[in-house]
Amino acid sequence: MSDPKWAAAAPEKTSWSSFSRKPVWQTIALVGLAAAVLAIAFPHSTLTAPMPHTVDMTDMTWIEVRSAIERGYTVAIVPSGGIEQNGPHMVLGKHDYIVHENANRIAQALGHTLVTPVVSFVPEGDYQPASDNMIFPGTLGVPETVFAQVLEGVARSLKSAGFKTICFIGDHGGVQASQATVAAKLNREWVGQVTVLNVSDYYADEAQIKYLREHGETDATIGSHAGLIDTSELLVVHPQGVNLARLAALPMRSEDTGHSGAPMRATADYGKVLLDIRVNAAIRQIKAVLLKDKR
Repeated sequence: MSDPKWAAAAPEKTSWSSFSRKPVWQTIALVGLAAAVLAIAFPHSTLTAPMPHTVDMTDMTWIEVRSAIERGYTVAIVPSGGIEQNGPHMVLGKHDYIVHENANRIAQALGHTLVTPVVSFVPEGDYQPASDNMIFPGTLGVPETVFAQVLEGVARSLKSAGFKTICFIGDHGGVQASQATVAAKLNREWVGQVTVLNVSDYYADEAQIKYLREHGETDATIGSHAGLIDTSELLVVHPQGVNLARLAALPMRSEDTGHSGAPMRATADYGKVLLDIRVNAAIRQIKAVLLKDKR
């Protein structure tokens, strides 16, 4: 039997319904007090990261990218390459290797610049009937509209992240028109917010051809595709992707080989100068735009 004294002294149990009967202002005050205590005990801190030893966004975490933007890295380079036939002597990824190396050099020279992954799938010709590089197995092409949408999506992603200058750099002739169109469209939409630049001077080859002519080459030896220029450049950035012995071993036949000019005359010495010409042209064009935007 329970003791009446203890029964009388027992405190009244608190039910959840009693809390619901408290005035609203008391509930709000309690919540505010709890939030203040938590804020003192666990102060808010933003995730940060030191700058990595790379300009390649592919090799960075999202925290590193955000920290870089906060440190003024607001220029982004979007390089476009291409997976296509390059004659019997060069790998399909020629454009990707070259533009990746050049984009990194340009970013490092500019400073406060990051590089997105290379856009590998670009316009290469018609499918049925096949035309241009699509005639050759291994070439992977997409319609111009698809490529343009990819560029636009990448640019919009970069703007959302906080980049202020977006540079399209294409190593392939088939990307130049789309880059210019997308850049013009976004510049109209983003006036005063973000500048999108088609770095056309990068692809212009007049200075390279002039240099080669001054060193005894002719239009016939220079060629237009997978020729002297392309082969010399790849000998510098990815020499294992070039096998000139395959050209010498070609049998006499009428089948199109996919290359032009005299790539067997290519050298790494040529390539270093040719790459410098392209990289420096791009740097000058981008710097001019950055200087204009600061005014």
